[in-house]
Amino acid sequence: MARGSHPELIRLANSVLQPGFVGTTAPDWVRRRIADGLGSVVLFGRNIETPEQVAALTASLREENPELIVAIDEEAGDVTRLDVRTGASWPGNLALGAIDDPDLTEQVARDIGRALRAIGVSLDYAPSADVNSNPMNPVIGVRSFGAETDLVARHTAAWVRGLQSAGVAACAKHFPGHGDTNVDSHHGLPIFTADAETITRVALPPFTAAMEAGVRTMMTAHMLIPAYDPELPATLSPTIINGVLRDQLGFTGLVVTDGIEMGAVSGKYGIAGATVKAVAAGADAVCVGGESAEESTTVDLAQALVDAVVDGTLSEERLADA
Repeated sequence: MARGSHPELIRLANSVLQPGFVGTTAPDWVRRRIADGLGSVVLFGRNIETPEQVAALTASLREENPELIVAIDEEAGDVTRLDVRTGASWPGNLALGAIDDPDLTEQVARDIGRALRAIGVSLDYAPSADVNSNPMNPVIGVRSFGAETDLVARHTAAWVRGLQSAGVAACAKHFPGHGDTNVDSHHGLPIFTADAETITRVALPPFTAAMEAGVRTMMTAHMLIPAYDPELPATLSPTIINGVLRDQLGFTGLVVTDGIEMGAVSGKYGIAGATVKAVAAGADAVCVGGESAEESTTVDLAQALVDAVVDGTLSEERLADA
């Protein structure tokens, strides 16, 4: 199939991608893709110098589409984009959990939300709703509010309320819980070996609390949960996205993947293959560009989605729904 054909499918494919890019001003290729249906972009530390500069950047991007979603990964604490050069201005989750004052957590998140809204960000990939029940976890650690489910649940809900009260959508992650693993999904595939009853009791309540607080988006985890699906990581699993998150828990908001170029999913399927599988499984948006920030990656992923519709791997209805 020739590139450039199926323009409506290309627009649909662009609309589910959330790419990053390099630079502190809007690259021409990003503006062109927005004009051709790209519905979202994600900012990283490399895109940020000053609040005024970011505000100008997001304003220029929205010249092509006023409804463009601008996402960022601002957890505060160890994972900050706004303060990447100086260290976070706000306490991270572990500090907030240790203090255990949900009102303070809500106020911190509201302050972060106000700062993000002022620079044109509309979606924050936060908070981490993971229960850090494995002290050997190499990727969650201080990003979690703590090791107790109830504590994590009440602070997750407070963080969501605070952020969204400032007009920025929150994103509870990493569903269905990345706390009890000992592999970094950037490099390998973590396996969550708990049984379904334990997952329901320990890992899921913070996500339920986020939903009750009105969370707008959920981010999937790149990890294998044999109790739910012995073959496919959560990001690529219809059983987990549709069966657990949608049907069992009743989530109706947007489901976004963790960075699709991460080794846990791209290692076996490639970035394009993982993208197609994620959307087919029920993901509505694919985050890409933490490492693969070139135009060619976005073009290739959009084309892979189109090709998947044409060859029947992905239904047009699922792509349009996403």
